Amino acid sequence: MRRSAKFTTFSLLLSLPLLAGGCVQQEKYDALLMSNRSLQEQNVALGAERDESRASLDTVRGQLGKASAELNALKNKYNIVDADLQRMLAETDDMMKRVGNLDFGPLPENLSRDLEALAAQHPDMLSFDAKKGMLRFASDFTFPSGSADLTSSASSSLNKLASILNSPTASKFETRIVGHTDNVPISQPGTRAKHPTNWHLSAHRSISVASSLMSSGVSPTRVTVAGCGEYRPVVTNPAKGGAKENRRVEIFLLPMPEATTMTAGVPTSSSMDDGEPMK
Repeated sequence: MRRSAKFTTFSLLLSLPLLAGGCVQQEKYDALLMSNRSLQEQNVALGAERDESRASLDTVRGQLGKASAELNALKNKYNIVDADLQRMLAETDDMMKRVGNLDFGPLPENLSRDLEALAAQHPDMLSFDAKKGMLRFASDFTFPSGSADLTSSASSSLNKLASILNSPTASKFETRIVGHTDNVPISQPGTRAKHPTNWHLSAHRSISVASSLMSSGVSPTRVTVAGCGEYRPVVTNPAKGGAKENRRVEIFLLPMPEATTMTAGVPTSSSMDDGEPMK
């Protein structure tokens, strides 16, 4: 929410006491109606202003609540036209609901910002979904065809990712690595010897990513790997060949289970979630 928009809204609400003491002046009443009409337009801008709104959410809620209470008091004290007051209260309540329901994603703002910056440095290889807390590696740029060996550029980007994951902000999150392939069967004998099926290939690629992160200092207690093969595509595979969008490795950052402990260097937990937070 722009600062000017906030001042406009609350200047309107807090100026109502000036209407006391007899009849409402027509000029001020007309100005009030015009200002009210602009509230809806300001509400539309809330979505685009969510980053700025984050820092002032608590203040906004407090001011809106106070304004609502003052409006109720003004109704009893100054006998403001009931229909106009009810409309203003409804608009105020709607604004409070919109602010309260803003979706900021599952990760802290600075962590999301760092991951988004990393993805921007490697647009062909990486994309970041802030709503899911998920970083996606395109396999065509991360691995040679039919291989689980990382390319040099992928190793470099994973080293940068490890630095982010080792930051204090990210230390409370586990790294869940999930590999995916298209639906083209593995036919090359040499490839099949290492990766008998797409399921093997997807899991082996996840392990390669995990090994790279751990070699850069990410604790194994924070790493989970999985392979889904061809069975969770994000787009429909064509009749011939496979869709490149389905060849991917996804990294989810999830809160570490609170019950996780260390036993002889091995993490154990009665509340470990074996499921994958997929669509």
